[in-house]
Amino acid sequence: MAFGKYLKTGLIGALALILVGTRFIPGADAHSSVLFGPSTLVAGTRSAVSDVSAEGKTTGGLLAKTSEAVRAFAAAVRPLSHPKALEFAFRSYFAYIAAHPDDVKKPLLYFVDYGLSSTEPRGYIFDMKALTILEGPFTVAHGRGSSQTQYGIPTRFSNAFGSAATSLGLYLAENAYQFRGHTGGRTYSALGLRLKGVSGNFNDNALARGVVAHGSPYVTADRAGRSEGCPAMEQDRARRMLPKLADGGMVFLFAPDQEWMADDPWVVAGAE
Repeated sequence: MAFGKYLKTGLIGALALILVGTRFIPGADAHSSVLFGPSTLVAGTRSAVSDVSAEGKTTGGLLAKTSEAVRAFAAAVRPLSHPKALEFAFRSYFAYIAAHPDDVKKPLLYFVDYGLSSTEPRGYIFDMKALTILEGPFTVAHGRGSSQTQYGIPTRFSNAFGSAATSLGLYLAENAYQFRGHTGGRTYSALGLRLKGVSGNFNDNALARGVVAHGSPYVTADRAGRSEGCPAMEQDRARRMLPKLADGGMVFLFAPDQEWMADDPWVVAGAE
């Protein structure tokens, strides 16, 4: 009799504990009961640990790849306008590949440091698989809306239509085509490369604005005139290099602009 009484009391106590626990499950519906057994709790813990581990692995891989690329290029890519210019470029590149692996079909990155003057070589094309410089340094134009003088350091960057300004951030290289431009009252023809801006509202109007990489006669070996926002290069170099970037390479346009560095989605990806 005593054993039966104790067993009954124990079962009632256990049921009460389960019901009390159910009442205080965060997010549980007040009109439904949710019961968790030991196996459910273990499975939930394993799932959470797995998610954290996957996130840590992705972040760790991004940091490792970025650091390796910075070490490979740091000594050769000089001067830079900001000590983290290459880090931001490579972090953005690898973060985008991790998120969109099918978009990037070629391991090439066209990098421009717009924190330097247009009279200085500030463009490079990197082979991100071999971690070598494929081309550069060379002069690159910035938009006339980004500076008040013909030559110098651009200080204003915009994604707005009609701004004629350079837009910072990461771009995906699309198709090459025959570009026609105007300079000094004359029309010229060169190879062009359409660019799709992928850094949100910093450059997502690039295609519609007609911001492209292209060759131009106003860019020479020792200085670059101003474009309508395009990262233009010398014509011979454009003919040689833009087809290699086309259809799946990437472009990264950098400047030590505080607002952009703090908010570009790829620059801040995986940052500690």
